[in-house]
Amino acid sequence: MGSFDRVVRGGVVVTGSDTVRADVGITGETITAIGLDLATDGAEVIDAGGLLVLPGGVDPHCHIEQLDPDGSSYEDSFAQASAACFAGGTTSVITFAAQFKGQRLGPVLAEYHRRAAQGMVDYSFHQIINDPFYAVVQEDIPEVVASGVRSLKVFLTYDDVRIDDRQYLRVLAAARRAGAIVTVHAENYDAIGWLTEALLKAGMTAPKYHAWARPTVIEREATHRAIALAELVDQPIQIFHVSGPEPAHEIAAAQDRGLKVWGETCPQYLVLDAADMDRPGFEGAKFVCSPAPRGQAESDGLWQAIRAGTIDIISSDHSGHSFYKEGIGKQRNGTDAPFTRIPNGVPGLAARMPIIFSEGVSKGRIDLQTFVRLTSLNAAKLFGLYPRKGTIAPGADADLVLWDPTRKVTITNNLMQHAIDYTPYEGLEVTGWPQITIARGRVVMQDGVVTAEPGSAKFLARGPYDLIRPRGVLPNGFDASAIMI
Repeated sequence: MGSFDRVVRGGVVVTGSDTVRADVGITGETITAIGLDLATDGAEVIDAGGLLVLPGGVDPHCHIEQLDPDGSSYEDSFAQASAACFAGGTTSVITFAAQFKGQRLGPVLAEYHRRAAQGMVDYSFHQIINDPFYAVVQEDIPEVVASGVRSLKVFLTYDDVRIDDRQYLRVLAAARRAGAIVTVHAENYDAIGWLTEALLKAGMTAPKYHAWARPTVIEREATHRAIALAELVDQPIQIFHVSGPEPAHEIAAAQDRGLKVWGETCPQYLVLDAADMDRPGFEGAKFVCSPAPRGQAESDGLWQAIRAGTIDIISSDHSGHSFYKEGIGKQRNGTDAPFTRIPNGVPGLAARMPIIFSEGVSKGRIDLQTFVRLTSLNAAKLFGLYPRKGTIAPGADADLVLWDPTRKVTITNNLMQHAIDYTPYEGLEVTGWPQITIARGRVVMQDGVVTAEPGSAKFLARGPYDLIRPRGVLPNGFDASAIMI
């Protein structure tokens, strides 16, 4: 069967539907054969004996080198973040291009392309829409989508980026016209503001009160509202970082009605806890993210939603801010800052797949095929990267992770290979760890050593695909999105 540049030999190949013992033949950047005893004449042989051979991870929700309104950027460069991805078995990411008030989208997206091209991990973008004024809706969104960025991101909370319901409807309508999916950060802005004002006036300012200001009910309400407005427009959406069973139930109810609504969660909602933000002094700031981590009952409910298929993607929501660096990161506003002034987010690019494998497969909550679907296949399908990404099949990119399912590792920050000076998962023991990562046919990580070259990343343009086409079901049959308002 032909000649290959590389043959991954003797492993157990796992896809979203099958587990088989097979070799994988690679020619150039592409998988060209899967079978037993593939010919190795002239090929580099990569021994996968005793290992699982998985599709490279697809992380569809991570904030890399993202710009702030003041022109500064998040600490991880694309090159550094790429190393973290490869260290954890991820070979493709969808990160964000952030629009701020008054900006046109063309220059914004061009700047993020310039930055991402310096990295090593294959990438695409979600275009954040912060200011859907007429020219953005009429001209820019169609151009961005036509360029291969087929997903928009909106925030229903945060002072500097939130959009109101009318603006959200404008984005939904623009996405429907252009053929894009909309991803949503769903929390109730005014409810958070009301609770926050009361907490601060009561002198309750410590990091733990971040969770008090954002209880599950405000996420449940915003999820319900985000879905209802999307149903009004007949626009497919995904709800980001679902933190517990209550918002998951809203998604399940929508799915039961036939709506095109998807949900994702993240490792922080499966292994962290609101109590982590109540650590001594400022230590709890390490765990401040939104939505806030909840508790064991919410984690158990999320696993039920995962097994039911309501939550079908687990991303990292990597949003790293160092903890120990004075004047930046979590300490940007000092170690006595109220919870409202602690930068949101936790790092997680390298930790995502090991945590989900350990908590899911190793503990018997999910099987191997479900693990692949959660960490690779489903994201590739939902965001238009499949079958190039997310599977092991002839014609797919040769993105593979050789995984030791029995290796026990205690997570430390040094293993994460990001620019951030801490990991919220420090000391967590996991079972299952990536040994070798292969990206487009190249070994880019082996035994924790990343060898990829900066500038080797490729942009993953996404064309039209059926999964996110509107259903064609509208209240009263009236398509308001066809009228530019």
